[in-house]
Amino acid sequence: MYALIVPASTPFDLLATVLALSWWEDRVLPAPPAEPVARHRRPSRSPLPPRIRSPQRPLPSSQNSPVSTLR
Repeated sequence: MYALIVPASTPFDLLATVLALSWWEDRVLPAPPAEPVARHRRPSRSPLPPRIRSPQRPLPSSQNSPVSTLR
């Protein structure tokens, strides 16, 4: 009879162990001291240089396009 109880109860034993360790961590272990969160100041200048736009090239004319002949 004990041969059937031990394998069947193993998942519950593992669950009880995990829950006990979680409780131990929350209630018994001392909490680390809370440090104040430093406020980040806004940087005086952007960390990335401004993006330089390249000159726009004109689009090719659609007169020689095969699509324009189908219209």
